[in-house]
Amino acid sequence: MSKVWRYGDHVDTDVIIPARYLNIADFIELAEHAMEDAKENLVENFAAGVHPGDYIVAGKNFGCGSSREHAPMVLKVKGIKCIVADSFARIFYRNAINIGLPVLEIGADVEKIQPGDTIDVDMNAGEIHITNKNITIKTKPLPEFIQKIADCGGLINYLKGEQK
Repeated sequence: MSKVWRYGDHVDTDVIIPARYLNIADFIELAEHAMEDAKENLVENFAAGVHPGDYIVAGKNFGCGSSREHAPMVLKVKGIKCIVADSFARIFYRNAINIGLPVLEIGADVEKIQPGDTIDVDMNAGEIHITNKNITIKTKPLPEFIQKIADCGGLINYLKGEQK
């Protein structure tokens, strides 16, 4: 059971990691600015409050905008276990897979997951358990080769044959 950080539609990569910080080369330092400009961040500071194993749940077109790999990387560095969304911008989706950050696209069922919910995601079964509501959302599991990339920590490790 992990916390849900809930965001709306069209969360841009400039919201995920504001461009004004892209001169920071250290991803750990850069990640301290993750989601800083999200309007939902006014309620609770993401970078200060996120814990390893937490989830991001979002609406449509998560990760739209620039193709920079910094956006999924700072979320991975902050310990996000998986991003669940109605849909993803294609380049963000691919960048997330390339760095080993699991992403699940579940369509309108995402509306069942609200701020304050706790979830557990079974990537292999394609199930999202909303534990505080005793609801299970069934979705397609990640294709086996994508799950292997995530298990290896990213595409480079996968190609090197370095499985966790």
